[in-house]
Amino acid sequence: MRVSVVGGAGYVGGELVRLLLGHPGVTLAQVSSASHAGRPLFGVHPNLRGFTDRRFAAPGDLEPCDAVIVAHGGDGGGPPLAALRRLAPRLIDCGPRLRLRDPAVFRAIYGSEPEPADLLAEAVYGLPELTRSALAGATLVSGPGCSAVATTLALLPLARAAWPLAAPAVVEARFGSSAAGARPSASAHHPERAGAVRVFAAEGHRHGAEVAQALGWPLDRLSYAGVAVEMVRGIAVSVRCFLQEPVTEGQLWSAFRQAYDGEPFVRIVAQRQGLHRLPDPRWLAGTNLCDVGFALDPSGRRLTLLAALDNLGKGGAGAAVQALNCMEGMPETAGLTFPGLHPL
Repeated sequence: MRVSVVGGAGYVGGELVRLLLGHPGVTLAQVSSASHAGRPLFGVHPNLRGFTDRRFAAPGDLEPCDAVIVAHGGDGGGPPLAALRRLAPRLIDCGPRLRLRDPAVFRAIYGSEPEPADLLAEAVYGLPELTRSALAGATLVSGPGCSAVATTLALLPLARAAWPLAAPAVVEARFGSSAAGARPSASAHHPERAGAVRVFAAEGHRHGAEVAQALGWPLDRLSYAGVAVEMVRGIAVSVRCFLQEPVTEGQLWSAFRQAYDGEPFVRIVAQRQGLHRLPDPRWLAGTNLCDVGFALDPSGRRLTLLAALDNLGKGGAGAAVQALNCMEGMPETAGLTFPGLHPL
């Protein structure tokens, strides 16, 4: 199938191009950029030098194809969905404009007007671990937020086990700098970012609403903070949970195995000893993997859930390609089998 990437000059766009060039069931059709039209792709993404001689197309020069993936992240944006849907029968939007089904919640979180209600209702949330059956044959998909993927996958075993919480779950998501996008900003300026551990959302990070929606929880069941750390690719999430009734480590293992047995891209990393006994985003760079783990205090009532992933992989471009595979009935792992590097 022929797939085009809209907004291909950003970090997610470059990762999409890299993955699609190696996908056995996909031909990369066009890659658009309003600011780089006519330039070779490797002029912006130097890792692609020698792998493709394609050039960025102007957004107005996009031609019909089989699927379009919109790579604009952060605050979303890009061409109107109606125009893009005239180009292809299948559309995946990696930005936030389709993630929240409730227009009122979208306005409160993003401070702007949402897409029409019929599009919000039609869009399938692109996290196969939750929506695999709905993705099959879908024509409109919303790519999930990067830290929302990690947080949802950390919490999913607890949610499915229906263990009641005694207090809101406390989420701390630590972000690498690429999560802020490719455009320079004051907060991403090297003298400001280097060595920083900066809390940029002390409470109410926007991905909290997305996680609550995915789990079917009220928003006040989460207290969600975001922290910028000195790392380029990667997100590490820790979730402190306070349970009404104690659980055992055996129950935890059972819950995690029931949630993720057979899942190709979720690994349980919860060992008692060793340097790599808990999830670490460093070893996931370039992959579509999410590592999840846990730690339980002796009372059995205080539980820490952990998750790590590459924000440009399982948290962005990789998630979009995985969703595309599900939509088209292709092997879910197609184009996504890179295992990561060690050491890095």
